[in-house]
Amino acid sequence: MRRLSLTRYHRAAPLVLLFVLLAGITTAASFIQAQPANAAAAASTNDVSEGNKLFAANCATCHGLSAQGQDGVAPSLVGVGAAAVDFQVGTGRMPMQASGPQAIAKKVQFNETQIHQLAAYVASLGPGPSVPDAQAVDPALGNPAHGMQLFRTNCAMCHGSVGGGGALSQGKYAPSLMKTTPTHIYEAMLVGPQSMPVFNNANMTPTDKRDIISYLEQQRNGAPGGLSFGSIGPVAEGLWAWLLGMGLIVAFTVWIGVRSS
Repeated sequence: MRRLSLTRYHRAAPLVLLFVLLAGITTAASFIQAQPANAAAAASTNDVSEGNKLFAANCATCHGLSAQGQDGVAPSLVGVGAAAVDFQVGTGRMPMQASGPQAIAKKVQFNETQIHQLAAYVASLGPGPSVPDAQAVDPALGNPAHGMQLFRTNCAMCHGSVGGGGALSQGKYAPSLMKTTPTHIYEAMLVGPQSMPVFNNANMTPTDKRDIISYLEQQRNGAPGGLSFGSIGPVAEGLWAWLLGMGLIVAFTVWIGVRSS
């Protein structure tokens, strides 16, 4: 009986099984999170070359000639991918106008071709998230009801219940998403700019991201209930309603008292 037991179960079997499971989980996670090995694959050699020239003239002062970054000045851009460049430059946050708690969205300094070239150059430096295609960010293909659940679980604590934005600590803030393009919303989830966390494909699928975009797109169609009160959430809206209601009751009571006397 003892010999049969030893044949079936070896002392090292649990340890071997544990290593096999860990290796399988690691491989699966790497496959899920894998980004294109070269995000500039769709870009030509000329795009990368022109992007290098634009980078040297407009970005190298802070990020370094090889985009290696400088301590206390600007981070390295090696491995951030084309999506990070398209978001930061495409929203006017880069180049920064002045140092501050965070980069502020402003008028875009480059045209679409130049943004594409800058993104191609940075993508050529190392693997990273690429710019999503039109289908990935199409609100019409998303599920706004599911997107609402995801947004209010993961995003509303900073951006507000409908994406109206909100204040953070130390002079930072979560910007309003009411005018942000679907592509830039998707890219922000991919790369996590400023204080925003990264939502890669391992913790939020591309379908989930599109559902969130679909929900935010619907919030731009106006408030179906009438006044939006700034779209700052049900608690604050309820407080305003309570204050206004009580104020009217008190004013009406005082008016009746004055009239009766």
